[in-house]
Amino acid sequence: MDQIIVTGNGELSGEIPIAGAKNACLTLMPATLLSEEPLTLTNAPRLSDIKTMTELLQSLGAEVTSLQGGQVLALSSHDLSNHVAEYDIVRKMRASNLVLGPMLARLGHAVVSLPGGCAIGARPMDLHIRGLEALGAEIELRDGYLHAKAPQGLKGATVEFSFASVGATENVLMAATLAKGTTVLKNAAREPEIVDLATCLRKMGARIEGDGTSQITIEGVDRLSGATHPVVADRIELGTYMLAPAIAGGEVECLGGRLDLVGAFVEKLDAAGIGVEETGRGLKVARRNGRIRAVDVTTEPFPGFPTDLQAQMMALLCTADGTSVLEEKIFENRFMHAPELMRMGAQIDVHGGTATVTGVDRLRGAPVMATDLRASVSLILAGLAAEGETVLSRVYHLDRGYEHLVRKLEGVGARIERVKGQ
Repeated sequence: MDQIIVTGNGELSGEIPIAGAKNACLTLMPATLLSEEPLTLTNAPRLSDIKTMTELLQSLGAEVTSLQGGQVLALSSHDLSNHVAEYDIVRKMRASNLVLGPMLARLGHAVVSLPGGCAIGARPMDLHIRGLEALGAEIELRDGYLHAKAPQGLKGATVEFSFASVGATENVLMAATLAKGTTVLKNAAREPEIVDLATCLRKMGARIEGDGTSQITIEGVDRLSGATHPVVADRIELGTYMLAPAIAGGEVECLGGRLDLVGAFVEKLDAAGIGVEETGRGLKVARRNGRIRAVDVTTEPFPGFPTDLQAQMMALLCTADGTSVLEEKIFENRFMHAPELMRMGAQIDVHGGTATVTGVDRLRGAPVMATDLRASVSLILAGLAAEGETVLSRVYHLDRGYEHLVRKLEGVGARIERVKGQ
């Protein structure tokens, strides 16, 4: 297997372009299943998860063409020949479950395997199922597959989520666009990716109001048309690269970055002693004078601190002045990077969903292993400021969420290389 080798060598300087959001694109792609007309997505990220969703949509009979080096995706579902999302594809990525709502809405039936993805907690499908059942779907679990049908068609209803689940909000939102009548989603997730999905669906003719708030109202329509839509910038990639100069020192401008995507995260950076300046082209980040200050972090649904930036923030706080407490409230099992950071000399004490990090003067390079997507990049960030060489194994996790990571970090002066496995 490939490895990534990072050698800490001081401050970073330059520009890093921020790609389209993985989580937004993986949500927008299944929207093609709602219409017979073409959907074109621009600013698409070039990632293995996008290839997996492409494979899944093609298995259902959709046409997906990658253009301009993968940054444009041309999709068409004019002739869906299959309604079964097979386990062999779905198991690779949790976002595969987002074909359920659109297929059910347009075809009236769907069979979707229970999903896979990173091993960071159960992330059950119950909220998706209850939401779709409220719209009139009949769903049964048999042999690891969700067998869903809507014999009378989907009908508008009020759906109140017990938790502001991003995936459930997206699945039910897409299904409701073709349901008869009005659907109201209460305690809906508010993430920018959901706003991006709603914006795209409106271009396709959907009638949606309230996205970005906890209550979304959808007036069902008979059919949706085609559209062209740019994928929103990836706020998790943005936050990750903002942490690179924070950890290593120096100044980096993240091109395409927007403050409204990372507000709670920037508040914590400011408290830690990291300056963030909005420019005409993005966000410029630089560490202020002196050592990083310890801060406490609690992950919350948007607009709170993102769970997908918790591991990277922990890497920063490993060398902070003082003790930081990180509380993970979104996913269980999301401190698996902590033992690997400890191999680099970090002082971390984990109890359940809380990690206490006592800053040390310096981390040391070591052989480390990625356990999931965000954990893997946290170890690379730590390596930027560690003495000596950090060797990261299982780097295939990175390919799911960061395009050209080595090239982007090299471009701002990092000593980093990817070594092919035997």
